[in-house]
Amino acid sequence: MSNVEKHHLLTAKQMAEFAVNGFLKLDEIVPQELNEAAYKEQREYKGHGGQYWHESKVIRDIFELPQVKGAIQSFVGRSPIYDHSFMHIVRAKHLKGQIYHADSVIDTRPFGFDIQAFYFSHDAPDEMGPTLVLPGSHLRKVSNASIGRYKNIVGQKRLVSKAGSIGFLHHGIWHCAQPNFTDETRYVFKLRLRPGQEQRSLFNTDDYDSPEVREVFKKAYHPWCGDEARVNQIQTAKFWRYLCGDDKVDTSFEGALTRMGL
Repeated sequence: MSNVEKHHLLTAKQMAEFAVNGFLKLDEIVPQELNEAAYKEQREYKGHGGQYWHESKVIRDIFELPQVKGAIQSFVGRSPIYDHSFMHIVRAKHLKGQIYHADSVIDTRPFGFDIQAFYFSHDAPDEMGPTLVLPGSHLRKVSNASIGRYKNIVGQKRLVSKAGSIGFLHHGIWHCAQPNFTDETRYVFKLRLRPGQEQRSLFNTDDYDSPEVREVFKKAYHPWCGDEARVNQIQTAKFWRYLCGDDKVDTSFEGALTRMGL
C-alpha cells in the first residue's frame, strides 16, 4: 500500500475514540457512484462471499480511496497483511440474530490488533439490523463464542449507517449480526487486515495529548463494566500509550499509571 498524505490519516481525537470504544465509524466516506455500483453488484453476485474481494474490482477500488487507505494506514501501517474477507448477507425478514462473539481471538499480543473494516454500500437503518457492538469490550479478550450466553448488554450499539460508511472494528470487540425486520436484503462487506509493522504512531499524532483528546478519555467509562470500570479505563490508557508511541503519556483515572510508577 502506497503512503497517503497526512491529512488522510486519522486524527488524534478519532484514534482516541477508537482506543476507548474499540471501533470507529467513518460516515459516508465513499462516493455515491461507487456505492451504487457496489450495491448493484452485491445484489447480482452469485459467488461465494469469501471470494468477493478477489472477484470484485469495485470493492477493491473503494479500498484504494485515499480517505479509506488513510484510515487503514492509521490502524495497521503501510503494508497491511490480508487475513480474510467476506460479504455478509442478511435476507429480508430474517428474524434470527447471531450470538455475541469476538472474531477468533486466540492472541498473545498485549496491545497489537487486527482491524476489520465493515463497508455498507446502502443505507442500513436500525430496523435492518446492522452489526451490534459492545463499546469498550475490545480489551476483554475472550475465545470466539464463549460469550454467546450473553444478550442485550447495557451500552451496546448498532452500527446504524448511511450508504458509503465504513466501520473499523478492533478484532477483539464483542459483536453480532442482528435480525433484519425490513423487506430488503442487507449487505455488509468485511475485510480483515493484520498489521505489517508495529502499530505505534501510525496516525496523525498532532495533539495526541491535547485537552480535546483527554476529554475523550474522561468519558472512557462503560456501564457494562460495573465495578471494574476504572480497571477497564486503565487498560485503555495503556493502549493509548502503545498507539501514540509515548510510554509516558497518561490518560488514566487520576494519573494512576504515573502514580504506580508505570
